[in-house]
Amino acid sequence: MALIFDVKVIPSSGRNKWLLDSAGQLKCYLNNPPENGKANQELVKIIAKQLKISQKEVTIIYGQTSRKKRIKLEHNISYDSLLRIFGIEKQLGLFQS
Repeated sequence: MALIFDVKVIPSSGRNKWLLDSAGQLKCYLNNPPENGKANQELVKIIAKQLKISQKEVTIIYGQTSRKKRIKLEHNISYDSLLRIFGIEKQLGLFQS
């Protein structure tokens, strides 16, 4: 079963990091600039590497030229598991208290 999720990308940030803001928006900080698809390629590569899946299983289905993107994973994973792999479960505890 595929998982579809939204992410706001912050290109040219000089780091690779996942965050969940207080509104629940998933954010990904990328090193590459948003030129010639470099940031999109980096995003797909990071997701695939962290999930240990092929880059072909990660698709940007919306927002190729926008900071707000919709990602489709052809991988059987829950959104909670995805956040845990991205290291966000610690942040979730801050918002739930």
